[in-house]
Amino acid sequence: MNSQKFLSLRAPAVSFLQICGFKNFKPPPKYDHVEFPERPRLKYLDRVPVIPANVRPPKMQKRLRYMRGPEDVHNFLMHKQFGIIALSGGRLKYNHFEVIRLAIGRFMDNDRMFAVWRVDSPWQPVTKRGQGMRLGGGKGAIDHYVTPIKAGRVIVEMGGKCEFKEVEPCLQKICNKLPFKAMAVSQEILDQQKRQEEFEEANNQNPYTMKYLIQNNMGGCNRWLSPFDLRNLGKYV
Repeated sequence: MNSQKFLSLRAPAVSFLQICGFKNFKPPPKYDHVEFPERPRLKYLDRVPVIPANVRPPKMQKRLRYMRGPEDVHNFLMHKQFGIIALSGGRLKYNHFEVIRLAIGRFMDNDRMFAVWRVDSPWQPVTKRGQGMRLGGGKGAIDHYVTPIKAGRVIVEMGGKCEFKEVEPCLQKICNKLPFKAMAVSQEILDQQKRQEEFEEANNQNPYTMKYLIQNNMGGCNRWLSPFDLRNLGKYV
């Protein structure tokens, strides 16, 4: 009796599963809801837009408004999985499109992954004059074409039978090579950011926000703000 009592005091509280070495793993995720597009790989985009032979390629001003402000249309993930979103405005050249296409093409498994473009091929002409040329003589010749990007624009999407931890390194490498700030996101990250913004706006205890200051012209700030800042309330640079 004493020996049994001694063993009961010394023996640790071990469950039957631990003794037998059983493991309780979570079931693998299901991908029944994933819809694959007809073409899983990123298609090749043209360097120059297609223009009829009898039409002279039109020139264009800089039109920086195409890069300023938030994106109102293509700011969500169609396939509800993963992608790259721009955090600021900028321009994408043909070389940037090729960097994205080749990087994703090397990484992606065509049997269980797919990728789709969410931006148009280069369409805005950018003119350039030769170095050392005399001023005058009209606008310079077209040097290359670009695609203007606004903050919040989805550039490319990835998805399939995979998780975000698997594709995040590839997407993050692409973000580091773009000419503007971007980040790799998933649908869960976007939903969390939206909930965080709504929570901060509903529970903000400081009434003197940037929106309040601009709308009430505190300190005469409207004299120093541009129409762009008045419209976007100082949120976008």
